[in-house]
Amino acid sequence: MKVGIDMGTTSEGTSASLDIEELLATRLLVQGNSGSGKSHLLRRLLEQSAPWVQQCIIDPEGDFVTLADKFGHVVIEGERTDTELIGIATRIRQHRVSCVLSLEGLDVEQQMRSAGVFLNAMFDADREYWYPVLVVVDEAQMFAPSVGGDVSEEIRKVSLGAMTNLMCRGRKRGLAGVIATQRLAKLAKNVAAEASNFLMGRTFLDIDMLRAADLLGMDRRTAEMFRDLKRGSFVALGPALSRRPLRVTIGSVETSARSMSPKLMPLPEAPQDVADLIFTPDPEEFTRPAIRRAAPQPRPASDILAELSRPRPEAAAPAEVKPAQPEISAAERDALINGLFAEIVANPEAAFRPDAELFQDFLVRCRIRRVPGPALYLSAFRRKMAVARSGVDAETAASEAWALALGLADRVTEDLQAVFLMLAHAALRGLPCPSDAMIARAYGTHSARRARRLLGYFEEQALIVVHADFSGRRIVAFPDLGRETAPGDASALDVGNSTCAAAE
Repeated sequence: MKVGIDMGTTSEGTSASLDIEELLATRLLVQGNSGSGKSHLLRRLLEQSAPWVQQCIIDPEGDFVTLADKFGHVVIEGERTDTELIGIATRIRQHRVSCVLSLEGLDVEQQMRSAGVFLNAMFDADREYWYPVLVVVDEAQMFAPSVGGDVSEEIRKVSLGAMTNLMCRGRKRGLAGVIATQRLAKLAKNVAAEASNFLMGRTFLDIDMLRAADLLGMDRRTAEMFRDLKRGSFVALGPALSRRPLRVTIGSVETSARSMSPKLMPLPEAPQDVADLIFTPDPEEFTRPAIRRAAPQPRPASDILAELSRPRPEAAAPAEVKPAQPEISAAERDALINGLFAEIVANPEAAFRPDAELFQDFLVRCRIRRVPGPALYLSAFRRKMAVARSGVDAETAASEAWALALGLADRVTEDLQAVFLMLAHAALRGLPCPSDAMIARAYGTHSARRARRLLGYFEEQALIVVHADFSGRRIVAFPDLGRETAPGDASALDVGNSTCAAAE
């Protein structure tokens, strides 16, 4: 079904039509500096297409919640747990309800986490619910930054991965991305490159003007035109808009944002005793208690994840119906947990997944196996995961030398402990030195060059000594352990991951 919506008027005075069905297949990128009219454009698009297609808006400023009153969108507050967001997103796709994920009031990390979890849940919906959804992301440079900022690497990976899935792989799942950004230079290129339709608004920086001109297939000498665009005017190009660059003026909207652009207002007449008015305290000021709100302290991610793992309280049931959980010893519980770690490590893709995802996978497995006792914190999970990735056997793990190796591992950061313990295990058992590909996999990368840099870092910390035998095979010695590995081929492939490159 071909549906064209009216976005406004063109420079030729005709109606600017946008083909919704074509947009669902080709996606849209909107760019413009602050005040260029991006939010107005998105609101016009959402209002005109609301009767025809399900919509999901990622709203960092809470501007689009007013759509709920007129068009029936469900407003979802972003300050929820991951489990709640996943459940809501799944039901949104099942019941085909338009929604606004409002992230207003959250800090940047919380906004990126909530948006990433929500988008991933919509992306992972069952095939039977792959209905068309117009997914609008305002301020997309926040959720898909071109470079790392002040947020943690794990949060950035989750958010950027969700945006990449939306723009690169979302079409087959019915997800059509519409992303708006203030600056193209701040938006990840692999996310922007997947859009085939463009609406470019006013911008002033040379790098953004040149990139906008390149995307529109225009001569770079004409890029200066983007500085002269008025508020609400955009240059359109794409199969859903126009086959050639066309200037469009966006039409009016029926709803308004809660936050409006500042307007000049006349100042009130100043009283003659203005100094006394300002510096003389009100008698009631001394009777009102001084309330100072302390800045909320961010909760550690480990505490949040551990809280999510706890089962929810259930209604009381008759004693004969509720089965008693069998009691197990601490040794049996440790063996059960170690088995879960072995299952996770056995998955070839686990080496390249973020610790936060692996931790959630581990907590789910614990609930499925009904592991009693308190859940592990994220720091304890990372330590046990490092030990599991080292491949240590039970006999070696019980030795005093391994306990000394664990103590030495505390001298490196958590992300390096798996590599260090894998090398230590090889030295304690006299196994061949792991190859660059094996070291890279333990670190969670495919780069053999980075693996060699890790060995150099350990050597700088006086933890190991790297040398070679007469045939050039690598040996890693541990002075504190009095052990060294057997000679090993540094360029050998990783037997656990045959697709890993041996060298760059």
